[in-house]
Amino acid sequence: MNLSLYSVNAFVLLDSEGHRVLAKYYRPKSHPLGESKDLLSLKDQKAFEKGLYTKTKKAGGDIILYDGRLVVYKHSLDLILYFIAGPSENELMLSTALNSFADALSLLLRNQLEKRAVLENLDMVLLCLDETIDDGIIVDTDAAAIASRVSRPRPDTTDIVINEQTIMNAYQTVKERVAQRMGQF
Repeated sequence: MNLSLYSVNAFVLLDSEGHRVLAKYYRPKSHPLGESKDLLSLKDQKAFEKGLYTKTKKAGGDIILYDGRLVVYKHSLDLILYFIAGPSENELMLSTALNSFADALSLLLRNQLEKRAVLENLDMVLLCLDETIDDGIIVDTDAAAIASRVSRPRPDTTDIVINEQTIMNAYQTVKERVAQRMGQF
């Protein structure tokens, strides 16, 4: 029985054609079973991802056992999100983590969980992933909390307080500028 906190071995994000958009493989040195020795090279990772895509390209499932690993996945518009773990991991916990990650991304990307939006906001996607999974440990499964820690204030939505004083100041400024312009003629 695995009683370790290290539950996720990899996160993979593939597009609708099976090409890698983003991948993050976790190999913590402090893992109780030692550092992982599988899927070390890029060639091995790409071969694994290609086989995984052929098994999961049709929507319909969400959990499979592939190549001795538990894979939880979710289809989006033109993306497939995967959490990959050992075969003895809790699939409900992985599924909950994946769904909360996808929901947090939907909140951050304004319900546009598609390849273009992910690539344009890659920094937020990676921060969101790091807030959900840290070195293979599931940290949080609350989508709203994850999104709130990742989101950045947009410069076009600053809080502007409009009251009588600001209106009077604006009126005085305009009045002085008009008087200056009239004095120039």
